[in-house]
Amino acid sequence: MTALHARNLHFAYQDKVILRDISFSLPKGRLIGIVGPNGSGKSTLLKLLARQLPLQGGQVEVQGQTLSSYSMKSLARQLAFLPQRPVMVEGIRVEQLVQYGRHPHQGWFNQWSDEDARQVARAREAMQLDAIWRRQASSLSGGQAQRAWLGMILAQNTDLILLDEPTSALDIGHQAEVMEAVHRITQEGRTVLIVIHDLGIAARYCDELIALADGQIQAMGPARQVMTKQLVDRLYDTDVDILPAPGDGAPVIVPRRRSLATATSTNTRTAQVPEFVQEDATQ
Repeated sequence: MTALHARNLHFAYQDKVILRDISFSLPKGRLIGIVGPNGSGKSTLLKLLARQLPLQGGQVEVQGQTLSSYSMKSLARQLAFLPQRPVMVEGIRVEQLVQYGRHPHQGWFNQWSDEDARQVARAREAMQLDAIWRRQASSLSGGQAQRAWLGMILAQNTDLILLDEPTSALDIGHQAEVMEAVHRITQEGRTVLIVIHDLGIAARYCDELIALADGQIQAMGPARQVMTKQLVDRLYDTDVDILPAPGDGAPVIVPRRRSLATATSTNTRTAQVPEFVQEDATQ
């Protein structure tokens, strides 16, 4: 069973092609990461899937139904999207923010219901929001704020969730806090597609990865199989070491110091020159 199927997607800004011939399926109940260098089209892809940008080519199916056949409100009952920099309304409390996730399920004659209250309570518990429930969202730390946003997304109660860099600009502790919260969402059987920059976190938490570069999919599959030195070096034009982490063996990606490698190479060459040659060269 697939939660979403994308076929031959194409998108360009004026004459600049951002995505070309993008095709993939998202299996239900999995955490799938999108990785790739800046400008590779990761955020654009998420916006296309969430219908925040118009499709210029190709087709997207959500729960077996074409994206264009949904109204925006009906789509919001199937798919939740958290952009990279969501706008926080001034003065809103965490409780109100999470409750806003129930908006797609309400109408003029279907206001707050027992089901709304149940979903909000479930999101509050799942995202561990008790300690900050009454606080103004603007007063929260980065990790707390992201958990509050995820609480709103969870209260929306969709089977498919799209997250655009929810760990960006967070320190290592808050990154782990947010990713643990995201992982709990998938344990409920939901599908999460997440754009993520930190390759180590992507490899450790994601079930599968989609690697983008130059507007195309460069690799796709189980996270720990996709995350190879050859791929990382090629995507980011770098030179890395990939080591297994203690305990779970997750890939740890460490860039090599190019200046140090050059200096070491130069010193090695100098050390190998016979002493009499060096002396002759100075005379």
